[in-house]
Amino acid sequence: MGLVDGRLAIVTGAGQGVGRGTALALATDGAAVAVLGRTASSVEETCEEIRRRGGKGYPVIGNAHDRDDIARMVAEAVRALGGVDILVNNANFSASSMGPLLSISDDDLVLGFMAGPVSTMRFMKACYPHMKARGRGDIINMVTSAMVRWDARNFGLYAAYKQAVRSLTRAVAHEWAPDGIRALNIAPHATSPALKNWTREKPEEAAEFTKSIPAGRIGDCELDIGRGIVALLNKDLSYLTGATIPLDGGQAYFG
Repeated sequence: MGLVDGRLAIVTGAGQGVGRGTALALATDGAAVAVLGRTASSVEETCEEIRRRGGKGYPVIGNAHDRDDIARMVAEAVRALGGVDILVNNANFSASSMGPLLSISDDDLVLGFMAGPVSTMRFMKACYPHMKARGRGDIINMVTSAMVRWDARNFGLYAAYKQAVRSLTRAVAHEWAPDGIRALNIAPHATSPALKNWTREKPEEAAEFTKSIPAGRIGDCELDIGRGIVALLNKDLSYLTGATIPLDGGQAYFG
């Protein structure tokens, strides 16, 4: 018996990185998973790996930052799964959100917030009636330790729109609790494609970053982040809601 046997999950940005690791962990532990992503080949590969392990994975292709596509993808996922009671909001935009604030274009400023808190809220609202109907819901929103980073230079926009996601999560945890829905923020460090690229391009900087992690390593997308999320979905932790939990080897301090 898995910790999430019989649960119905939507994971966004699940074609690679943390999203893929989370989808695999959920499916391996018994959940049926709608694997959402923009790139069909990546999404299909995640689903193939889920099926290879004997799990249930359903590909749903679309743009997780587009209002109409969000509504369509959630509807498609609900049809495939028969409902939804777990939502993992992982799809992100960060490529042009790093750097000094004066270097960030107005378009990237708007895109960052549209892809962050706006899309996160749209997914949560689209899933809400289905969670309410099932009498239970768990929402996991990905944020970042950059929100509390000791040196905020070059992280201003990224930290700002993730902080907005964090605030929405806490409000949802309060407002939707009577419907049996809880919400948590996860701030992960994991070997995502973006982090791998950064390590390759700036090895000395990446080495110093890794030294600042008490555990001495960067986490694995499935074993450290995905499995951590599965553990947090245990019904014995249903009293935990509205919190921000770092899965980062002890680096961040959310005091």
